[in-house]
Amino acid sequence: MDRRNFIQASALIAGSFYISKDLFAKDNGAVYGHNNMRYRMDNKWGNLDPSKYPVKDCHEMVQDKKGRIILLTNETKNNILIYNKSGKLLNSWGHEFPGAHGLTLAHDHLYITDTDKHQVFKTTLDGKILLTINFPEESGVYKEAKAFVPTETTVADNGDFYIADGYGSQYILHYNAEGKLQSFFGGRGKEDKHLDNAHGICIDKRNGTPTLLVTDRTRNCFKRFSMAGELIEVIPLPGACVCRPVIKGDHLYAAVLRSPDLGKENSGFVTILDKNNKVVSNIGGTAPEYKDGKLQPMLQAEKIFANPHDVCVDDEENIYVAQWASGKVYPYKFKRV
Repeated sequence: MDRRNFIQASALIAGSFYISKDLFAKDNGAVYGHNNMRYRMDNKWGNLDPSKYPVKDCHEMVQDKKGRIILLTNETKNNILIYNKSGKLLNSWGHEFPGAHGLTLAHDHLYITDTDKHQVFKTTLDGKILLTINFPEESGVYKEAKAFVPTETTVADNGDFYIADGYGSQYILHYNAEGKLQSFFGGRGKEDKHLDNAHGICIDKRNGTPTLLVTDRTRNCFKRFSMAGELIEVIPLPGACVCRPVIKGDHLYAAVLRSPDLGKENSGFVTILDKNNKVVSNIGGTAPEYKDGKLQPMLQAEKIFANPHDVCVDDEENIYVAQWASGKVYPYKFKRV
């Protein structure tokens, strides 16, 4: 081999080495989490040009039947950003939701709560508004719109839906599919059946009979209610100011906005519970520890999050984390290992 061919071949090999190194860089990082629920972080996933597609607070995310990841932000230049799983932007829409907070996908429709407008909207996947829920004056417990600050929804198989008034009067409100109020429960108070910062809600079918899991963020717990609103159990999560519960398979996932209480900024992590609602992993948090069957207080252990607000678990069990008040960062992706 002459000198010129040798140099060209050497350059090609060296170039291939560095290309391969770059390709695998994301998978060679630190592993976060515990037990068999462990993940590698990609904090560049979904990054966009903020001059074209800005975000304020990345509030919530869902995955649709096509595998797309749908992000809700309270930036009215583009309330909705739609990605593929690799983080490529596919579409964007929405200019009318300045307080966009809660995002639920059910029956090929989106349910968006707006804390500024004091309203809940049902839309198509491309943004057409089909139904608007105003403050529930008919309940008799709401006198004005500002008392209604909805944060989340969940939808039953028959189309009935439940609204968590997590920044307002702390009621859970049950509506039929047409948007007529059926009942309500919870509200402020000191008993276990009452709520304080009822930030999130979901329907839990893991044990067969559907029940409602409701966040009581200030009190560091989830509460399980019957579909009629009767308290069944309290699931304590000491030190974890949890956001909405997200169920995928047998596991329950939640962003922990802050720890050990809401007064400490930039102290969040992600927690994962098994089918028996025992914490099995914390991404960015201390290892879960039980003594005599009682979960010990949890804290942020690694500075990978500031104030995480929601998680989305995709069809490959990867996790996407949206953050609030965290420097307008785009979501992070955690690939399961």
